[in-house]
Amino acid sequence: MTRHRFVHRSVPALLAAAALVAGAPAAASPAAPAPPDIPVGDVQAQLAELQRIADDSGGNRAHGQPGHKATVDYLKSTLDNAGFETTVQEFTADGKVGWNLIADLPAGGAGEVLMLGGHMDSVPEGPGINDNGSGTAGLLEVALTAAEQNLRPSKHLRFAWWGAEEQGLLGSSHYVRNLPAGELGKIGGYLNFDMIGSPNPGNFVYSSQGQPEGSAALERNLTGYFDSTGVPTEAIELAGRSDHAAFADAGVPTGGTFTGAEGTMSAEQAEKWGGTAGEPFDPCYHAGCDTVDNINEKALDRHTDAIANAVWTLSS
Repeated sequence: MTRHRFVHRSVPALLAAAALVAGAPAAASPAAPAPPDIPVGDVQAQLAELQRIADDSGGNRAHGQPGHKATVDYLKSTLDNAGFETTVQEFTADGKVGWNLIADLPAGGAGEVLMLGGHMDSVPEGPGINDNGSGTAGLLEVALTAAEQNLRPSKHLRFAWWGAEEQGLLGSSHYVRNLPAGELGKIGGYLNFDMIGSPNPGNFVYSSQGQPEGSAALERNLTGYFDSTGVPTEAIELAGRSDHAAFADAGVPTGGTFTGAEGTMSAEQAEKWGGTAGEPFDPCYHAGCDTVDNINEKALDRHTDAIANAVWTLSS
């Protein structure tokens, strides 16, 4: 996650879950599959693979470095084997070649697109397992589960892993800038997942305040899921801090979840979430210690399941 202004505002869970339940009978069909529970062990296995890639590539997976290309190759091969239609988009940033990886589920609708993504590059200082191996792995396991369960959504389902986020959101910006207007207009919503396993985790949902029309529904979906599991959330205004920014600037409804970066957990938050007040959400943010040991399993599990719930409910 790039360094930008960090502001959050505390909000109650509202009546998001009730709103979702109230709307469910009209939207659901008897044959609609229930959102799956993604095994956190499978997500952790993906994190171990990203750690191995970094260890074999000079200790990082940063833009322009061997570990980044190895990450792209690993993700593409895994998704190809699962039956996704993958596209590698090449671009140049800071004089170095970078890549975005786009994976489309062949089954499902051909009209409106539901898109989910997160960045796959690390900073040069370390392997980037929470930032953003966590989002990378969570999205990958949800995508693989969708293929394995033969999900056939009414919307077109697209996953993306971005390059050069740590250089200033360059990969996602390149994608949006080069997408034909007609294709951009098909994207009904973009959900971003950047740092979902912080060791002293918060449970943040991207605020829809000031975002394009339609973002509030995405926020309600995510807060509704957490509320249904008894987990309080806070809305967070991430502004231009992660890869949703290019989509929001282009008028696409956006949302996402986040467990915190270098910001300090308050006493109120610690009481609410069971964390440690006065300590960073991620003490290894942008540091060499952001390894597989820098992950909170419960947060990783919780936020990966929120991704799956969003996919199954918003794409149907």
